[in-house]
Amino acid sequence: MPLNRIISEILDRARIYGNSLYWGLAVIVMLTACNSDDSYAYDIEDITGNNPNRSAKVLSLGDSYTIGEGVCSGCGFPSQLKHRLLNELEGISVINLQLIAQTGWTTTALLSAINDQNPSGDFDLVTLLIGVNNQYQGAPFSLYELQFPELVDIAISRAKGRPDKVIVLSIPDYAFTPFGQNAFSPEAISDEIDAYNAFAQAYCEQNNISFLNITDISRQGLDNPDLVASDGLHPSEAAYSLFVDRLLPIAVEKIQ
Repeated sequence: MPLNRIISEILDRARIYGNSLYWGLAVIVMLTACNSDDSYAYDIEDITGNNPNRSAKVLSLGDSYTIGEGVCSGCGFPSQLKHRLLNELEGISVINLQLIAQTGWTTTALLSAINDQNPSGDFDLVTLLIGVNNQYQGAPFSLYELQFPELVDIAISRAKGRPDKVIVLSIPDYAFTPFGQNAFSPEAISDEIDAYNAFAQAYCEQNNISFLNITDISRQGLDNPDLVASDGLHPSEAAYSLFVDRLLPIAVEKIQ
């Protein structure tokens, strides 16, 4: 790249990003040019060492807990994670987030939706949180035992074929919400949620997949009503923020 183009790009980036590094680089390059007859054939990244426009791709698969039922469109855990990643990841200025999630989805529905939408296989991070509707709708547990591994395999295939770029989140326990307390047996809900999570965790550990427990946070919902959304069932924005507190350092490590 000609020297005048290098200087122009550095100045443009200084104005865009307000970064003193680029102003300094512009001065150094211009002073060097004034004292040298050599020709220059470098790209700006040869000088800065990085591309400030680098992006990362995140795919979140799940149900109402992923889409963020009961909270604002940017208040669910994937959106909160996206914004916090931008503050934590060095050299990345854009996070492209894709959600394949909907309230009421079981493992069967999620498999069907992924097949229909066919997301690409180049994501830098894939999260998976699924199973509560299997439990709530009374689906056979054997169905989860069959389809959860299928979903994990799909998550890996969408994460560049890398298991180390997948995070499975545990299922929150809705027994610790006003809705759950009005159910026939909140204790049975918790026992069944534990069984689903135990299976998912064991499978992930056997296959070197990161498994993140956030169920204990949801079980604070009766003692701390601020952790329950206004619908009396789903996690609140504050609860999702606590989920992301645990999720963020793992996500940063996997993306970088």
